[in-house]
Amino acid sequence: MRAAVLQLSAQGMSSTKLYNYIRIAHKQGVKVLLLGEYILNPFFKELQELSVAMIQEQALHQIKVLKELAKSYNMSIIAPIVIVKKGEVFKTVAKFSPSSTAYYEQQILINYAHWNEEKFFANEIKEVQSPLVFKVDGFKFAIMSGFELHFDEMFSHISSKGVDCILLPSVSTFDSYERWKALILSRAFTHNCYILRANRIGEYTDKNHSWSFYGDSLLASPNGELLEHLGNKEELMIVDMSHADVIRARKAWGFRDAQNKRSQS
Repeated sequence: MRAAVLQLSAQGMSSTKLYNYIRIAHKQGVKVLLLGEYILNPFFKELQELSVAMIQEQALHQIKVLKELAKSYNMSIIAPIVIVKKGEVFKTVAKFSPSSTAYYEQQILINYAHWNEEKFFANEIKEVQSPLVFKVDGFKFAIMSGFELHFDEMFSHISSKGVDCILLPSVSTFDSYERWKALILSRAFTHNCYILRANRIGEYTDKNHSWSFYGDSLLASPNGELLEHLGNKEELMIVDMSHADVIRARKAWGFRDAQNKRSQS
């Protein structure tokens, strides 16, 4: 399976870079392309200052563009996007495939005093359900937002689904570089699957904080190894993943077999 991460800053209403990079990815045989959080929309703190009408206009424009790109280039494009339904604002990750579109509503949102997505967005607070799982050419993906990677409840659903790769769009910032890398590699190892992470770049500053989005989009192996990663610049990262490597890692470590025995006893 050949996939790619497009590491960008917020693009606003412009689609030029999306067109250019997706055309390049298509020529390289990419089947799945992943974007980071707050690329199709402004960063959360900026989003809070916009009207619902403006957020909706921007979302409808970007959705139209990505549907066309997915169909034109026969590619599945995974893109976090803020949408409006019945006058309320929701944080989602959209899967634009050549023939259909699906939306995953983020289930666990940041709720810190200086960054309270849970309060702003209308996403329902309920018992955690399975993330969005889908196949491309027999290779099984799951979509999870970056923040959700911290929570074991998310993985209780993924473990039983035989996922080959978790697609992880994120918006990591501050001094979290090493912690995020350690978390991603650990989750990839304990669940013996690839994790493909797309983190945005750019900066946002208000009177209290400065958000520096440092990139470091990466691919972790089913053995918990760092296979590929980017720096902090705009870039396209193309990666190859193997279902056979996932199976080998699961047989070698036996975590799933041990868990299944305990659940059946």
